[in-house]
Amino acid sequence: MTTAKQKIQSDPYQKFNQINGKHPLMKSCPDSFISYKARKRKGGKVSFFNFDLAKEMGIIPKDHPHQLTKELEAKILDTFSIVIINEFDQIHEIKYPEDEILPNDYMATRYLQLQHPNKQGKTSGDGRSIWNGAISNKGKTWDISSCGTGATRLSPATHIQKKYFQTGDPSISYGCGYSEIDEGLGTLFFSEVLNRNGYQTERVLGIIEFTKGIAINIRAHVNLIRPSHMFNHLKQGNYEALSNVVNYFIDREITNKRWTDVPTSKKARLKFFLDKQIETFAKLSANFEDDYIFCWLDWDGDNILMDGGIIDYGSVRQFGLFHHEYRYDDVQRYSTTIKEQKDKAKYIVKCFIQIYDYLTGKEKKPINAYNKHPKLEEFENIFQRQKSNNLLLKIGYTQETCDLLISKKTAAVENLKNIFSFFERSKSVLGPEEVSDGINWNAIFCMRDILRELPQIYLHRDDILKREEFMEIMKSSYATEEDIEINPTRAKKIDDFQSVYLELIDFVSKKNQVTRLDTLLAVTMRSSIINKYDRVTGDSITTIVNKVLTHRPKLNSEQMFELMHEFAEYQNLDPDTKRLSRERNTEHSKIMRGMLKIVRTYREGI
Repeated sequence: MTTAKQKIQSDPYQKFNQINGKHPLMKSCPDSFISYKARKRKGGKVSFFNFDLAKEMGIIPKDHPHQLTKELEAKILDTFSIVIINEFDQIHEIKYPEDEILPNDYMATRYLQLQHPNKQGKTSGDGRSIWNGAISNKGKTWDISSCGTGATRLSPATHIQKKYFQTGDPSISYGCGYSEIDEGLGTLFFSEVLNRNGYQTERVLGIIEFTKGIAINIRAHVNLIRPSHMFNHLKQGNYEALSNVVNYFIDREITNKRWTDVPTSKKARLKFFLDKQIETFAKLSANFEDDYIFCWLDWDGDNILMDGGIIDYGSVRQFGLFHHEYRYDDVQRYSTTIKEQKDKAKYIVKCFIQIYDYLTGKEKKPINAYNKHPKLEEFENIFQRQKSNNLLLKIGYTQETCDLLISKKTAAVENLKNIFSFFERSKSVLGPEEVSDGINWNAIFCMRDILRELPQIYLHRDDILKREEFMEIMKSSYATEEDIEINPTRAKKIDDFQSVYLELIDFVSKKNQVTRLDTLLAVTMRSSIINKYDRVTGDSITTIVNKVLTHRPKLNSEQMFELMHEFAEYQNLDPDTKRLSRERNTEHSKIMRGMLKIVRTYREGI
């Protein structure tokens, strides 16, 4: 009998054969997708392949070198270089060679989208993407989808203009069904950085490039179900379809061992689901706010995953300061602000409460019936605790110490959090202004700088900082002279911040039976990593992608992978993670230095 190891040795790429359009959602949730035949698409080349992710997914062997062999590239192209045969093709009876048509159907999933004329999700979903399938490795199942594989009938353009579009139609942008390589690279660099820093996110498995910057961008995650995959059925009152997709999602989380001890009875199982989603979205909205991540949450839930994973990096940003007045201009409307994301997350939670109520009682009540539901108070409590936890972590405490301080020094932590927020949310006297893709009102203080520098200064002097020193450290390049005037309110808050900060340091020192200097040293070491001076922002990612595109003719797929890996590792802000290093070539190092210079230049921007 041939063993699995022998099979891999004879064909190291045999697991690619399992990525063939078949997906368990097709059988479990027949109302949640539409099917398309697909054909092979010629003329592409592999510009990037994520060797680390492919090994984690089990697609290539663990000992595979970071090298795009001819055999591997051929396998990637054979598996992922495809285009759907859509409604335009069928209506116009366009014929394709039989040997180019793939045997299995591929699905475009249905989900709720506000951009569509129909507000119940009857016409919306994957407009230019299909799901390639699912693959399992070491007890974990991954979903794989590709963006840029052709125009589906779920695109907003189809229903706004009331016609089907030919794939690649130059008269329409998003509705043409194609994607571009800069989209793939932007998602690649941003998602790998966020993944290193503990965020759930879809990741780029590969990029297949065609002429004129067109690309197929291949993405993967352990569960690509979005809230909007449920909300369309909820809006339509389709009990069976809603029940199917909710149970499919729960089963996948159990199978992947991300949820344990899930009750078996229907009502208890659904309550477990509800509690998990409340916790996920409360913590998520707090984390986004504290890490200055702008992710356009809205009640249709189409740009976030059920596990809080980030998708659709076209409008995702990470700010250098708390630019809480920034709004993205989406042509038809402006986006929410980063502060408003919490209320949007809470509205999504209300929809989960409505789902629980509907599936357990078979009566669909109006969403406003849940405005004062006790679960919303639970959301608020989790949100506030997470905010406290995040600040203490950024100061430089371990998770164990954070738990201790939240429990034993609640009032002091709340006081510190409020003062921190006061400075964090301060805005320039210059008022709102237009930026490249929207409007903003600049924040003026860089709170990472004060958290990084403060413990280092206390290590070398016994007294607290003068108010002018404190202000000088945290002022940003956006701050005018008028912005940094020290009035009585600010003076008191500067003094109070330092007083409470040292109160917590001394409390921890006493608990651990060490000196203040010992605690400050430990905090300094962690804080210097967490509050890195040159942290990536949305503007820096955009500029970096443009830089990489100019160098791309000199970079092969392997070099692109090494560049991505080193950049993501440099932006890893987890003080408990061991850094991985790899050998660099000269050209690679030159580009990397340029990328880091860009990060420093845009470190306070949007």
